[in-house]
Amino acid sequence: MIMRLNIILVCVIRANIVVSTIFGLLFLSCLSASAENNPFSVSGYGIINYAHYDWDIDPDRRAAVDVERLAVAPKYRINDRIHLEAEIEFEHGGTGSTMEFDRFEEFGEFETEIEKGGEVIVEKLAAVFSIQPSLNFRVGHIIVPVGLVAKRHRPQHYFTTTRPEAEAHIIPTIWHETGVEVFGTFGSINYQAQVINGLDSTGFSSRHWIVPGHQLRFETANAEAPAFVARLDYVFNENATVGISGYFGDTAANRPKPDVDFDAYVGIASLHGFYEINSVKIRGLLLWGTLQNAEEISRVNRSLSNNLNVKRTPIGSSALGLYLELGYDVLSLFREATLSSQQLDVFARLDYYDTMATVEGARFDNPRWERTAWTFGLNFHVHPKMVFKGHYSLRRLAQKQLNQENTLSFGLGFQY
Repeated sequence: MIMRLNIILVCVIRANIVVSTIFGLLFLSCLSASAENNPFSVSGYGIINYAHYDWDIDPDRRAAVDVERLAVAPKYRINDRIHLEAEIEFEHGGTGSTMEFDRFEEFGEFETEIEKGGEVIVEKLAAVFSIQPSLNFRVGHIIVPVGLVAKRHRPQHYFTTTRPEAEAHIIPTIWHETGVEVFGTFGSINYQAQVINGLDSTGFSSRHWIVPGHQLRFETANAEAPAFVARLDYVFNENATVGISGYFGDTAANRPKPDVDFDAYVGIASLHGFYEINSVKIRGLLLWGTLQNAEEISRVNRSLSNNLNVKRTPIGSSALGLYLELGYDVLSLFREATLSSQQLDVFARLDYYDTMATVEGARFDNPRWERTAWTFGLNFHVHPKMVFKGHYSLRRLAQKQLNQENTLSFGLGFQY
């Protein structure tokens, strides 16, 4: 009991420190807002959602509200060539211990988690050195630019109340690691290249593939094996882009203990793009990933300690995800009768993702993890910085019985 009280006290103290820091930064920003050439600025966004579930496989699942996230992103310009940037995110309304009932991957067990640092996460903390348009550097804790959400993760950048399923179930969103980045532009080509700390294969699972391998469980992240990231985007204009991105790194060497004598390289490639011109919005992603020695990793993970709090389920040797969403602003048909800043997007989206697209050896290819979802809904932008969302999602599992997961959701998103 004393240990638990101490843990809770530490979480509360951490939360108070972070909150005080953020409001201090905001206060300083306000004080200096009128100063000429103000070097300090703050931006951010927030999301609040409600969801009602009608799932065959979990008929007793309760409706829920979620203060999904509040992000605060301060930036300080040291001079014309150097600036500091950060992004601090509060997830799910607070900090401290959480309890989850997982009936699919923990055999119906309650699992209690003391979140590392609570659910206050530093997603970015870096120094940026601007040399010239074609050559710049970023050093520190940085966003990993794989996929579409990495670049477009604010609520105005996707139609549904939560981020696209096909991406969020295969790679971490938002993915952030510590390392070095070189980036720049050549005409219409934007490029990024990174060397960062890698993933930890003890966290991999059937349901989310490599997502739980994102090293957030400990105070420090193992960096025995670095990972390499690259991205190329062809920018037609600020509202239309197509690009590719990739990731490659060993995940065996970064395990908490040196308990394997083989490699477990993860390779990921994505093709992504968006088109948002006039009243039409189209966004899409194709994501493919592979895991070396997936059967051996699955076998070793089965013997991990309960104290590590990982799923210990079979892992796919590859994963596949894709989505395409289309929206149309119906208010554009009556633009003279409405405020020009308001939009009412009617949209539809298709998600397909299989976190066990292929398996190795005798591992069971569970059809539960092959999912297809059709989602329909509305986005009402009362202002370019605020949107109300509503959608109905019909997700179908590849298994023959108990394969329907329907969700009604409403949300509020804003940015500043």
